[in-house]
Amino acid sequence: MAKPASRLVTDTKRASKQHILENMLSELKLPERIGRLEELANNLWWSWHPKARELFRVLDYPLWRLSGHNPVKQLREISTDKFEAAATDPVFLNLYDSVISAFDADMSDKHSWFSTKHPNVLDGPVAYFSMEFAIHNSLPIYAGGLGVLAGDICKEASDLGLPLVGVGFMYPQGYFHQRISAEGSQEEVYGQLDFDEAPITPINPVPRSKWCGPLIQLNLSDTPFYIGVWQVRLGRDNLYLLCSDVEGNMPQERQLCARLYTADQEQRIQQEIVLGVGGVRALRALGIKPSVWHANEGHCAFMMLERVREEVEKGSTFPEALRKVQTATVFTTHTKVAAGHEVFPLSLVDKYLYSYWESLGINRETFLELGRQDGPSDQNFNMTVLALRLADHRNAVSQLHEKVTHRMWHALWPEVKEDEVPISYITNGIHVPTWVAREMGRLYEKHLGQDVSERYDDIGLRELVLNIPDEELWAVHQILKRKLIGAMVERARQCSTERECKARQVLVMGSLLDQDTLTIGFGRRFAAYKRPELIFHDIEHLKRIVTDRWHPVQIIFAGKSHPADLPSKQLLRDVYGLATNREFQGRIAFVEDYDIHMAHYLVQGVDVWLNTPRRLYEACGTSGMKATVNGVLHLSVRDGWWYEGYNGLNGWAIGDEVDAYDPMLEDKSDAEALYRLLEEQIVPLYYQRDRNGLPHGWVHMVKEAINSIVPRFCTRRMLKEYVEQMYIPAARK
Repeated sequence: MAKPASRLVTDTKRASKQHILENMLSELKLPERIGRLEELANNLWWSWHPKARELFRVLDYPLWRLSGHNPVKQLREISTDKFEAAATDPVFLNLYDSVISAFDADMSDKHSWFSTKHPNVLDGPVAYFSMEFAIHNSLPIYAGGLGVLAGDICKEASDLGLPLVGVGFMYPQGYFHQRISAEGSQEEVYGQLDFDEAPITPINPVPRSKWCGPLIQLNLSDTPFYIGVWQVRLGRDNLYLLCSDVEGNMPQERQLCARLYTADQEQRIQQEIVLGVGGVRALRALGIKPSVWHANEGHCAFMMLERVREEVEKGSTFPEALRKVQTATVFTTHTKVAAGHEVFPLSLVDKYLYSYWESLGINRETFLELGRQDGPSDQNFNMTVLALRLADHRNAVSQLHEKVTHRMWHALWPEVKEDEVPISYITNGIHVPTWVAREMGRLYEKHLGQDVSERYDDIGLRELVLNIPDEELWAVHQILKRKLIGAMVERARQCSTERECKARQVLVMGSLLDQDTLTIGFGRRFAAYKRPELIFHDIEHLKRIVTDRWHPVQIIFAGKSHPADLPSKQLLRDVYGLATNREFQGRIAFVEDYDIHMAHYLVQGVDVWLNTPRRLYEACGTSGMKATVNGVLHLSVRDGWWYEGYNGLNGWAIGDEVDAYDPMLEDKSDAEALYRLLEEQIVPLYYQRDRNGLPHGWVHMVKEAINSIVPRFCTRRMLKEYVEQMYIPAARK
């Protein structure tokens, strides 16, 4: 891989972002009065600000829907007449002026939380490296929870005024689209991102329809390898996405970064070298000087190694260089299971990193020890071990995860007790403005204050939440539930008319779901440890619960299996097959191609969010937090964040807290506990109504959930903790 010397590939025709935008405006022929629509569309700030989304929505609602809520695509398809009409419509112009004013205020705010609370602490931004970032559907470069967390952190950094640059990949094919056959088999369909319709800008500008021009060079094996960079605007901050599809690379090299999470180990180590080494060199080439470097999982650990090499090149000894890098580095681990950590055979390390130990002034064995977990006999190079050794500031992502992490990595610090292993925890959170439904957000603004989006971490909101009238909270929830069912029925209709799906497929897609029935949602990546099949443990028992004449229950499943995970694919097939059983009367549904867009409908519209991981397997999880902010109650095993979030009044805990079970006994015990909760507590509480049809007991529990969960499990609280517990100490060292 990367030979020590790097070369900046300059482009004398580099143009400014403003110049590119001016060209776009002329192409679109936007009237001057609304000329900043294109600028707004190309800054994903709009994606978490309701009024900005409303602006594009009212501009042309049919195109807004057809574009998948993508304003870049929408603006390119709107007729000139529509633009001219909008430019003279006083109602639209009033909204436009309001949004642009708010946008400009955010971009120029000199009194943000960070600048007010911690002035002059950082002399450069935080560099946040991640394999995936989930910002919006218009930029499909994510697979699941890790990317959603990274996207939420970037948005919150902008909101708090924290200078941050994200570094990731521009995957032109992204993650796959899921199609499920009538037999329940998952089919992966890969599309190609249309760069003309994405909110991105090339750093070295070429025509937007082309790939980005080369910015930097490194070496994979013995051949030069070029990397281009795209810029994504996220409010005040930037995300830089690396791409390999540039001139100068061989055809197979141009496809290196085409897809997210390839199963091929050689391609994965190449990708991680490009992300870590190439990401550092890209920031250097752009003149960005981070004061803190944050690696989101072990995939990014080569970023630390490249910085050590830089320090040695400047004249430091290897130990000196190592200390300099360690003090300024933050590492977050998200994995509870040893098998989930990235490990490469030494043969691949020798092939792609052979030049590194010489450039570091060390021998091969010393280099390999940086990534070995079990000493000289270990024939694998562990990326998490590398990151733990090269970062001084390390954290797990929940209180329970910290305990498991101490146990897992105690061998790296044998001189200390297990509970003194130097890995702390900061529990994950969600970016509330992104995940709260528009209707629920308005309800919060009405009763908690217009500035509530800046105070979601304020525990003092409790009394105001309790004072929200039950009937208003319930009415909003019914609207969101109706939207969810409507979206599912529409998908079923499209499947029937456009793809000629069979009757059983249309049934499973939710065509018979009912607005007035208690609805449970299960949406997450399909994996054996998440136990999506647990609720089917006793099928006859479940049938009785689901088909009760007076108090029925319906369940919506959603999720993808990794393309290379055959057991997971079989699990998905099994669940899908059970859902087609006519004896469930159409009350079990499966959402195809689960993505951010559909996730919003699900976490906002179901009544109960179900989570059934095997104990000590889920590091944190955040989907239940997204549901709670929308008035959805959580039903979960006490693992991950629910271990610290459950208080006995704000949802339900399945089973007990025993550390380890025989898996078969665990499944049996948890399934029985789940059925008891449904029959004895959840179903009766939901259907207990007053004469006006209001379930006051249910709504009171919803309020307790909002009060106890939202302030503690939002990114506003989480990122403040990162700043004060990780970033500032790292910067000061």
